[in-house]
Amino acid sequence: MELSVKLYLALLAWVGVTRLVELWISRRHQRRMAGRQIGRRPDPNYPWMVALHAAVLAGAAAEVVWLKRPLVPALAAPALVLFVLATALRWWAIGSLGAHWNVRVMDSAPLGVVATGPFRWVRHPNYLGVFVEMAALPLVHSAWISALLAVAGNILVLRDRLRVEEPMLEANPQYRAVMAGKARFLPGIF
Repeated sequence: MELSVKLYLALLAWVGVTRLVELWISRRHQRRMAGRQIGRRPDPNYPWMVALHAAVLAGAAAEVVWLKRPLVPALAAPALVLFVLATALRWWAIGSLGAHWNVRVMDSAPLGVVATGPFRWVRHPNYLGVFVEMAALPLVHSAWISALLAVAGNILVLRDRLRVEEPMLEANPQYRAVMAGKARFLPGIF
């Protein structure tokens, strides 16, 4: 197995471990919110979100190994830069949200509205980060099928997730006042 493939598989494994760490952080935040009588909203699409993340990691690995996708430096370098920037954005959003952040939809309005960090400009920077991560990560080693499926899957998953999350957020007058006029993902777009 080529060194680039081994390094790429290590990167995918590292991403998988960070996702497990995020689940641990999320569960800790959920327990704390439950202790404050903050309830979790039903989200029938959550299992699809988990499946998508796992499928992109496994699919990219399989595509690179079985279909012998080459490392193309002209594609790998910008894809890796995008992935790193998207990961930084996600962790900035997670850090800014603090106790609010978790992978489930919870009505954390009693904790206040977060308008710092990337939330100064957009309502859902974490989802933007996830979207870019999932599109860029497979392209680091030319796994273009996985990248296309990641983009299509993320569009569907995020569309349905926002249909659950945004009405809950918009029901809070403070959230409406703070986030009025802010784009979902990119400032000035959408």
